[in-house]
Amino acid sequence: MEHVHLVAEEDDLYSGYNDYNPTFDAEELDNDAGFQQAVRTSHGRRPPVSDRSVTYSRMPLASSMGRPMTGAVQEGTARPMTAVRAAGYSSAIIRGSTFDPLGQSKGPAPPLEGKSEDTPDEKVKILEKKVNDLIEESCLAHGRGDLQLSLDRAKEAGRKERALVRQREQSGNADHINLDLTYSVLFNLATQYANNDMYAEALNTYQVIVKNKMFSNAGRLKVNMANIYFKQKNYPKAIKFYRMALDQISNSHKEMRIKIMQNIGVVFIRMGQYSDAITSFEHIMSESPNIKSGFNLILCYYAIGDRDRMKKAFQKLICVPLGIDEEDKYIPPNDDTHANLVIEAIKNDKLHQMERERKTLAEKFIMTSAKLIAPAIEATFADGFDWCVEMVKSSQYIELANDLEINKAITYLRQRDFNQAVETLKTFEKKDSRVKSAAATNLSFLYFLEKDFDQADRYADLAMAADRYNPAALINKGNTVFVKNDREKAAEFYKEALRNDSSCTEALYNLGLTYKRLGRLEDSLDCFLKLHAILRNSSQVMWQLASLYEMLEDPHQAIEWLMQLISVTPTDPKVLAKLGELYDSEGDKSQAFQYYYESFRYFPSNIEVIEWLGAYFIDTQFCEKAAQYFERATLIQPNQVKWQLMVASCYRRSGNYQKSLETYKDIHRKFPENQYFHIVLILLCTDMGLKEVQDYATKLKKAEKMKEIREQRVKSAREGSARNARREGSASSGNPLYNKVVFSDSGHSSHGTSGKGERLSAKMRALPGSHEPYEASSQRDIDASYVDPLGPQIERPKTAAKKRTEDDDFADEELGDDLLPE
Repeated sequence: MEHVHLVAEEDDLYSGYNDYNPTFDAEELDNDAGFQQAVRTSHGRRPPVSDRSVTYSRMPLASSMGRPMTGAVQEGTARPMTAVRAAGYSSAIIRGSTFDPLGQSKGPAPPLEGKSEDTPDEKVKILEKKVNDLIEESCLAHGRGDLQLSLDRAKEAGRKERALVRQREQSGNADHINLDLTYSVLFNLATQYANNDMYAEALNTYQVIVKNKMFSNAGRLKVNMANIYFKQKNYPKAIKFYRMALDQISNSHKEMRIKIMQNIGVVFIRMGQYSDAITSFEHIMSESPNIKSGFNLILCYYAIGDRDRMKKAFQKLICVPLGIDEEDKYIPPNDDTHANLVIEAIKNDKLHQMERERKTLAEKFIMTSAKLIAPAIEATFADGFDWCVEMVKSSQYIELANDLEINKAITYLRQRDFNQAVETLKTFEKKDSRVKSAAATNLSFLYFLEKDFDQADRYADLAMAADRYNPAALINKGNTVFVKNDREKAAEFYKEALRNDSSCTEALYNLGLTYKRLGRLEDSLDCFLKLHAILRNSSQVMWQLASLYEMLEDPHQAIEWLMQLISVTPTDPKVLAKLGELYDSEGDKSQAFQYYYESFRYFPSNIEVIEWLGAYFIDTQFCEKAAQYFERATLIQPNQVKWQLMVASCYRRSGNYQKSLETYKDIHRKFPENQYFHIVLILLCTDMGLKEVQDYATKLKKAEKMKEIREQRVKSAREGSARNARREGSASSGNPLYNKVVFSDSGHSSHGTSGKGERLSAKMRALPGSHEPYEASSQRDIDASYVDPLGPQIERPKTAAKKRTEDDDFADEELGDDLLPE
């Protein structure tokens, strides 16, 4: 208290205001070395004054209130405490301590105390989080397509949710049950049951939700229950639940009600109650028309055969607003760079893609409706198409009118009226380039099928001139060049078609065939492998791949592709026979027999398969079985003597000599002039000790004599023909008339007439005799195929099917001519 000065009553209260403190003298700051040093440095405090510096003594004065100055300390007095002190600043810094205003040198703060999980509230929160996580995992698994995992997670979420309810009841919080969580669990579980086709469980779960009055708006789920009944084809119950859902939805939800009514109409169509379906669809078209309902309404009118209402429904269909922007919106202006960038960004965004899909769907429904009702609304389908075209021209789908005209031509094709189809397509020659190109493409295709390759080439050129980027026109042009054997040029056209449309499978297939004909097997293989990646189940592509691997001498790969092929077409006899052939070439007789036998089961008239099976049973000493196959071959080719011989030989090998003899006699009656049968019968009768040996020996001598006579006549005829030719050459030089030369019995030439015997001889040379088969093998052919006259051995075929020549390949491998899709 000694430093506290009380103001006396007699002191002047306003004294001291005129006192001067030299500290505030700004005139001497220029001469203050300490101040100047502080100004030049970045520090905020005055550096210590050295001995050399000039110092000024200043007399601090007391304030008017008697409080000493903060910065100045009077002699003999301690420095007073200040109310404000800089953070972290103290005189200890001068003594070497670190600057630590945040107190980090004291170490990290102690961890926060965790909440105890033993409390009921914490347990409830943890269970709720687990249930929500399980629902989310179930939904994500369904999005990935893992239906079983999504169902498992939904079931687990149901178990956790029930445990949560029990936990709340035990803690006395039964009134605070989370109804939203319970609803989510049950709804997800029912949905996953339905996705896994467990319809009974799904319906039971939906019933639990619907019957619980605590769930608001649960009645809407009856739509889902009706959908399940529809999948089960329980149509009356589906309609019942659709109507129950409709009753529980207010009129403010107009779009939802329209969708339910559309479902009701579809169910009535499935039940064949077209009148009730018409009522639903008419209500929809009057309240909120849409493309699908309009199309279904046309189908119902078509089913009951109401022409006038079909027309009215078609007019309503083409007037349905799509609610999409015009395509002109996406045409960028040339002068506005910013607008060009914006249009480029939205040209292919999700919204524009949705608009294009909606427009494409509408055009599809309109085209289908027109093709459906055109033959029904007028006396002829041509008049019906004309009416539809006129209606479409007056609507927003004016560009579909030309497509309808082309479909009219295609309808003529289906009715085999090619002339009308051609006439209809020729009317497009003077229209715009797109339609002109499509019509010319179809005309080229038609002329190509009729093998009028010049006209096909002409219209292919016309289609290319109208639209050079039309892949179908390029394919047709390549086909016309292909049949003219200009394979390299055809390949160029197919390549150009692929450059314009990389997904054009016809061009890729034809290019592979062209490379195959050119002998470029590796390039052909590459084309068909690419095509197989696009068309995974195409039997033609697999056949070509197997054929190429066989040509590349890789039978194992060929067998692999044929095995894939029979998984697609298991009843194709040609594929099965080819597999048998490849296994036979590999030496696997058992597998070869299996596939040859399967081929025979599906097509028992393939003579090559029958021949292989008969030879196989002969090799395995089952001659009775072999005889059955050769008898079938006899039925297929009755004039081929070798099959009947094989039947007789099989009987002889099996020990049935009597049946064998009867068969040989039968063959001899059919072919009495064949000496081979005389020899066989003589030897067989000798072995059996029969008296008919002499008769057959006599017939053999007669046959040999007749053969000598025929050979002599043929030789004489040839010599006479040579002499006559020389005589005609000399006579024709002097006589311009033509002299007809005929041969007499003796072999000499005569003019104008001929003997009866020579006419018979000439006829026998031209055609087989009355008892001789047209396809009968000569003696040399029989000797080449059979070794022992009494034990004929058929020559085992190395391949079941004949080798495919180039012409055969072209006949089987039809080029993929492209007809404009409907």
